Amino acid sequence: QVQLVESGGGLVQAGGSLRLSCAASGSIRSINTMRWYRQAPGKQRELVASITGGSITNYADSVKGRFTISRDNAKNTVYLQMNSLKPEDTAVYYCNADVMRRSIPTWGNYWGQGTQVTVSS
Repeated sequence: QVQLVESGGGLVQAGGSLRLSCAASGSIRSINTMRWYRQAPGKQRELVASITGGSITNYADSVKGRFTISRDNAKNTVYLQMNSLKPEDTAVYYCNADVMRRSIPTWGNYWGQGTQVTVSS
């Protein structure tokens, strides 16, 4: 099995920073693209940022210049550095990854359980 576990969420004032982490564990052969999504109350889940196995990054327009996605392949971990946070960034943030398991040589898509980020004004 593969598990994604997020950490680093919390409560922060507007203008502040948080760093989210997501560690993948289990019987992993390879990880390709890793992503961060978020879902605010009453809204659809949206893609915030992604990073490919070759470290090509992509961002939602709403977070460009404020958020930075990175990864540590040795640790099977993806990070999301969030700066200049705004109240509208308040959401549950989910990690998502394309993973190939050792036992099943096909790509599967996995989700973490989510971590709450609350930005107060």
